[in-house]
Amino acid sequence: MRILSIIRIVGILILCFSTTMLIPAFIALLYGDGGGKAFLQAFFMSSIIGIFLWWTCHKHKEELRARDGFLIVVAFWLVLGTLGSVPFLLFEQFNLTLPDALFESFSGLTTTGATVLTGLDYLPKSVLFYRQFLQWLGGMGIIVLAVAIIPLLGIGGTQLYQAESSGPFKNEKLRPRIAEVAKLLWLFYCFLTIACALAYWFAGMTAFDAIGHSFSTVANGGFSTHDASLAYFDSYPIYLITTVFMLIGGCSFNLHILALSHFRKQGFLKTYVKNTEFRFYFMTQFVFIMLFSIGLYVYYTDFSLVDAFVKGSLQLSSMSMTAGYTIFDFETLPSILVILLIFSSIIGGSAASTTGGLKAVRVLILWLQTKRELLHLIHPNLVQPIKLGHHIIPNRVLENIWSFLMIFIIVFWVCVFASILCGMETFDAIAAVLATLTNAGPGLGMIHQNFADVPDSAKLVFSFAMVCGRLEFFSLLVLFSPAFWKE
Repeated sequence: MRILSIIRIVGILILCFSTTMLIPAFIALLYGDGGGKAFLQAFFMSSIIGIFLWWTCHKHKEELRARDGFLIVVAFWLVLGTLGSVPFLLFEQFNLTLPDALFESFSGLTTTGATVLTGLDYLPKSVLFYRQFLQWLGGMGIIVLAVAIIPLLGIGGTQLYQAESSGPFKNEKLRPRIAEVAKLLWLFYCFLTIACALAYWFAGMTAFDAIGHSFSTVANGGFSTHDASLAYFDSYPIYLITTVFMLIGGCSFNLHILALSHFRKQGFLKTYVKNTEFRFYFMTQFVFIMLFSIGLYVYYTDFSLVDAFVKGSLQLSSMSMTAGYTIFDFETLPSILVILLIFSSIIGGSAASTTGGLKAVRVLILWLQTKRELLHLIHPNLVQPIKLGHHIIPNRVLENIWSFLMIFIIVFWVCVFASILCGMETFDAIAAVLATLTNAGPGLGMIHQNFADVPDSAKLVFSFAMVCGRLEFFSLLVLFSPAFWKE
């Protein structure tokens, strides 16, 4: 284990993150909300830590191995979440505890969208912007950004990119150089954010709300600048814009890049249509939206078909893409519709997207394997490989998916038991863990509005669950394996 080289790289990454504190400091100066001091203090604190870690190990530039990449990613996410909480603690008007601040920071960076803050309409603009910006950074991943623009890391970025990326096929490359892939992903991510902000602005949002909500929408984060979330705007054009951009963010960004590379060859749409995962993703979202919209139309007698479809599309897509926007109080919805929302959040969006959950490709492969097992019961001697399109799924990928599912279940129940020990009721604990582990945000019971009343110790459990969901377990849990630390 090349610990000193790892410390050097973490120091560089912290230095890069510290510069993000200057943007909300400028917003505070622009609006005169008095928040500049807190962000400048957080900037200097983070910079000093980053410089110290880098300087003490700046001569160590050994080439890293895959497991070194895992340690860097996990260490950076934990340190990043901790440093991200500093501005919340420095604002005296919040009177937040350390678990509160950590929860808010990790919720933003993991794009979970759960919050402990109330009275958002009256908070300083700089704080509101900072929360939205945290989600935007976490949506694509700070590590991917670092690999894209920081060649001074002195290593091949493959280890970091693969450790931070999601999905069972994350070892596949769009380009020979990982840095080139990361740059393409961030360029498209920025383009999508600008397009979303402009669409919001034309639909009637203020420039501040448009930019803030574009950060959260493209990242499928769910933070809003208003307590009422998107219901504050009560605008069908805004609801539709949000739905479209959440679904785009929920599609594989690798597929987006591949489709754009075929744009001049008139193969743009064909790239999506031919992709098996995208077809499954599109069909599941279409079915979920239709079922939820019909349910709203039947349950709410004053809803027209347009009301049911527009609001149903937004709410279902928000949960399915694990975004966290809400326009309904889940406590008032029929149980069958709530179950549909929760079920959709467990599945999530595509791999290599900004969503959480199991991911559509894993669910599809599990379904294909289930069909094969049923066929084997009828024809025991039949040899039939599992194919995704024209590609045969290797046994190693199947093993990875089943392991992922088992770890998901184990971590889920461990976090539930831990939450109960922290003083939560069983139902509330289950709902809260499900909301944080899938990075969905909203939930049932005592968290149907926010996590402010959750015990402080439980907030730490949920912060751990959010990081597990964001890193998809393996990158984090591999550190607990004794074999990981052996040479």
